[in-house]
Amino acid sequence: MGLMPNHGAGNGLGQMRDITPAAMTRRQKAAVIVRLLLAHGVSPGIDKLSPANQSVLARAMSGLGQIDRATLAEIVGEFTGALDNLALIMPRGMHDALEILNPYISAMARDGLKADAAIGDGTDPWPRLAAMDAAQLRPILDEESAEICAVLLSKINVAKAAALLSDLPPERAEVIAHAVSLTDTILPETALRIGEHLHAQIVAQPKATFDTRPAERVGAMLNAVGTASREAVLAGLDTRDAVFADGVRRAIFTFQHIPKRIAAADIPRITGAIDGDTMVTALAAGLQAAPLSVEFILENMSRRMAEQMRDEAEAMTTPKEAVGEAAMQAVIAAIRGLEEAGEIRIRHEDED
Repeated sequence: MGLMPNHGAGNGLGQMRDITPAAMTRRQKAAVIVRLLLAHGVSPGIDKLSPANQSVLARAMSGLGQIDRATLAEIVGEFTGALDNLALIMPRGMHDALEILNPYISAMARDGLKADAAIGDGTDPWPRLAAMDAAQLRPILDEESAEICAVLLSKINVAKAAALLSDLPPERAEVIAHAVSLTDTILPETALRIGEHLHAQIVAQPKATFDTRPAERVGAMLNAVGTASREAVLAGLDTRDAVFADGVRRAIFTFQHIPKRIAAADIPRITGAIDGDTMVTALAAGLQAAPLSVEFILENMSRRMAEQMRDEAEAMTTPKEAVGEAAMQAVIAAIRGLEEAGEIRIRHEDED
């Protein structure tokens, strides 16, 4: 689409009256005005548009072809009429509003608004995706291709990406990690379309009935049953769905897992949350069932308390299986409670 030369001013108006202006959409009219401004060396500020709106403008412009004078005159008249009625231009987006209001608002209000602005103005999906919980993003890593997952992990903060990656089976995590090395050639518009697709996919998902995934729910149930029953259920799951069974095993946290998944510095906080008699019974049962856990707990308590509990546990007759299981489960329940309160962290099965 270019500007056609005027071959004589004498009959130009007559021709314009005889031609009915073409009907156009608002997008097409905007594309005509932009083309007209560019033809006269005026920058219409296209660079301030979002990548998505820039693409919409380019597509609208590419499909217009030639514009007759009557149509151009009507579009220009409509545009100039709108400008004549324009009295005040308000800031576009939170960043522009903050730039204007910065000298006049409190530091507290300014910091809060800056946090809102960091989430984005709604045109770029990536800030909104980055602000989502890891639990919302986790299904993408199971359902999408490794390349799409690599783009997602590259676009969110490192801590969240690491948490998501560590929650995957090792084989899947390895494939996605390698795919990250191939993301350098992805164009910005491609990344934008990927973000729009992922965001639309998450938003379209119905609200989950449960707060946790199926494997986590089964793992929580099996935490509360005896060892023999737990192993029998896991063996049955292995024959039905080995992948699901692996997820359940990763979600299970028992007395035997304490040395690998609990930080030594958290042991005093844990023992302080458990009744002394229960702790001694759990240690007495653990001398046979989980000796490494017993040693780990005792080594990370105060020496005086560790000696006292060790003496009491070794002097106690080995508890009956049900009693010992109940005491060890009480320890696990206390650990889970401290984790939910944010006081300690339970490491993942495959963390070093």
